[in-house]
Formats: sequence, C-alpha cells, structure tokens
Amino acid sequence: MDYYKKYIQNNDEWEYVDVYADEGITGTSTKSRKRFNEMIADALAGKIDLIITKSVSRFARNTVDTLVNIRKLKDAGVECFFEEQGIWTFDSTGELMITMLSSIAQEEARNISENVTWGHRKRFEDGKIMLAYKRFLGYDRGEDGKPVINPEEAEIVRQIYRWFIEGKTPFMICKELEALGIKTPGEKEKWGRSTVISILSNEKYKGDALLQKSFTVDFLTKKTKKNEGEVPQYYVEGSHPAIINPKEWDYVQAELARRKIIGKAYSGTSVFSSRLVCADCGDFFGQKVWHSTDAYRKEIWRCNHKFDGDKQCSTPHLVVEQIQALFLQAYNELMRDRSQVIADCGVMRDALLDTTDIQKQIAKVDEEMEITAALVAAAVKENATLPQSQEEYNEKYAALEERFLEQKDKRAALEAKIAERKARAHELDLFTYALAESDLIVSEWDEQLWLTLIEKGTVLPEGSISFLFKNGTEILAAM
Repeated sequence: MDYYKKYIQNNDEWEYVDVYADEGITGTSTKSRKRFNEMIADALAGKIDLIITKSVSRFARNTVDTLVNIRKLKDAGVECFFEEQGIWTFDSTGELMITMLSSIAQEEARNISENVTWGHRKRFEDGKIMLAYKRFLGYDRGEDGKPVINPEEAEIVRQIYRWFIEGKTPFMICKELEALGIKTPGEKEKWGRSTVISILSNEKYKGDALLQKSFTVDFLTKKTKKNEGEVPQYYVEGSHPAIINPKEWDYVQAELARRKIIGKAYSGTSVFSSRLVCADCGDFFGQKVWHSTDAYRKEIWRCNHKFDGDKQCSTPHLVVEQIQALFLQAYNELMRDRSQVIADCGVMRDALLDTTDIQKQIAKVDEEMEITAALVAAAVKENATLPQSQEEYNEKYAALEERFLEQKDKRAALEAKIAERKARAHELDLFTYALAESDLIVSEWDEQLWLTLIEKGTVLPEGSISFLFKNGTEILAAM
C-alpha cells in the first residue's frame, strides 16, 4: 500500500485518490470485496480516471468479473493499468491479453480449490474430523488437534437435551436459554429454533461424526449444497468424547421424528402432551387449571374438544396422579414376561429391516425409468432429424414426461417406505433397551419410562386408559 501511494504521488501528472485494498479476502469473487466495490463505485462516480493494479490476478480471478468491470470502467472513461503485465486497458490489445491472463488466474483458483477439497476429503477418508470450534457449543480444540469437552458448555448442551426430553419444544428451550442469559454458539443473545434443533440432531454430541454433510458446488461462488449422495460420506464411530449418552441421543432423534408427524398439535407443556387421546373424538387431552387464583387450585387433563359443539365427549377429566398410577399398572403388566416381549421385538425388528421385496420393486421401477428415458431421447433425436408434426411430437413428449414423473414418484414412495421401516426398527431397539435396563416391577412414577415406552394412551369414558406401547402391545389399565 505504501509502495503504490508513493508510486502515484511521485508522478506529477497524477493526483492521488486512495489505495483500495481488501485484506485476507479471496479474489475468486468480487461480491465480498468491500473496498474493491467502493473503488468501482468511486470510479463510476467520476472520482477516478486511472486504476493501477499490481497484476490481473489481484484485480479478480474470475474472468467474467474481470471483463465486466473493465468494460464498465472503459465505458465510463476510466482506464486500468496492470503493472506486472504492462497492460493498459485503453490499448487495442489490452482486452485480449486481459482475457487470457484472467482465464489463467481463474484456472489457478480452480486448482487451489480442488487441492483444498482433495485435502478435506482425504482427511474424511482417514476419519479425521473438523469442527468450527468458535461456533460449536461443547467442545474446544485439544493440544493434539482433536475435540476435547468444554465442561461449562457441555452442561448447557446436556440441559438442552434434558429440557427436550421433558417435553419442551425448541421454541420453549430458546426462551429458557435467553432467560438464563446464555449466549448462542455464535455469541448472540437471541436463540433461534433452528440452532436448538441443530444441537439436538448433531451426532457429534454422542461422540460420532458424519463427515461431508455438504460440499462446494461452485469454486467461484463458494456455493455449498447438502450432500444427497453426490459425493462420498464417511461415518466415524467414537471419534471423540461424547457429551450425550448415545441411547439418549437416539431417543431424542425418535422424539424429533414423532413431533414432526404430530405437527402443530404438539404442546410442550408436559410429558403427557400429545400422548393422551380421547376415545370419543380422537383429539388430544390438554392441561387445564381450575381455581387458578385461590387455595383450591387444581391441574387436570381433559379432552380439548369436550365442550365443543352440541355433543359433548363422555370421557372424564383426569389428574396427574391417576395417569401415573394407571401407567405403572400397565407397565408392570407388560413386564410380567419381559424376555418374551424382548424376543418378539427382535423378530419384528428383523422383519422390518428385511426390505428385499421393496428393493426388487425399486429395481423394477429403475428399469422402467431407463426405458422411458431412452424413449424420450429417441423422440428428441427423431424430431431433430426428421420432419414431423410438432403438435404430435409435443403430445408424445408430454406423455413420456408424465410417465417418467409417475415412475419417479413411485420410486420416492418406495424409498420413503424403507426409511419408515428403518425408523420403526430403530424405535424398537430403543424400546427393548429400555425394557432390558428397567426394573421388573416399578412402584414409583418414572418419567423416562413413560417417554421411552408409550406411543399413546386412549382415555375411555369410564376413566380407564388403554396404553399402546411402542412395540404394538396394548394394555388396558383401570382404577
């Protein structure tokens, strides 16, 4: 900067304006180069007649950006001089030389980008993980370059998981964190729902690492895309110390999926939210408060639509102690033959994971899609080489396109079916693990058992509850 300032001031024919420099910012795109864009704006505003740059690659490494800006400046009567190459843009050969040199600079940028990408992927293959430590809650970089647990931040992560398991929604968790004055991983005071969900769903908190979740699509724009099979992914188990117990993490993933299916109907006010159903209307039970401002205050659970319309639901209201007692009754009934229940779950799990028939259907659909794609290609080629009615061609093309899209939808539905079966098998794994680790007889309320084992409880008119466990077993409990 000092060199160019003196270089300009020592020339009596020039009047020094400024040195425009972007420190530590990539030259592959001009979008993020604040000072570069200020220089162009000042030049177009008539404040600059001549721009002196060390070389073409310092101006921009993107051929399009280089030429667009030089032509824009040229039209405004502003010349550029590239000292290293001795190029003046008002010279007749200037643009040809600039095109050649900026193309070389762009190719150099591509090579650098590809080398960096190769380095990242080699590290992924070797199972070496990378974390954005400044924006990742719970871990610091250790002396050996590997993640080590930050005790203070790790406790915040564990609290987020505890709140979620207790039934709180990500939005409620945000408010809890803000009330405690806890800052986000990016050091912001206001938490976002997506940040909480990201923490709840990141496998790194259970000590594993899924590498290459996204990849760079364009080395010039640095645009990234979620990896959906375009490039290899690597899953490393036990790559670093876990903050969250793996089984607890797995449970949270199952609960995230369950709440997504329930949608807006889910309420995070209690562990009973969205789990108790009215036998009359099928709607959820909600928490109500009687005598909220006096000594007779009482919390009850009642069908949300009990008094809607002309017909009232006949299901009664229940207090928390009743629900808990009925659950313990159903649980103890289930555990009478725990070994058989676990064995049955194993059979169900194996059956769910056997997707041979569905894979055969997918293979058949793939064949049909290939045939349709070939017919489309043939139709396009025929239309390009032989004279024919364009109306008939468009009809034929539209019919083939519709056929292809139908097959594509069919394939997506089959893949979704496999994903659903895998998720169900995973739920059974968590269910059997909870059964195996729990006492045969439980006499005191256990919130974790309720959350892990129960799919839903249907409240009947007489006040009994039919509990549906996650393995499909249904047990009626009555007072």
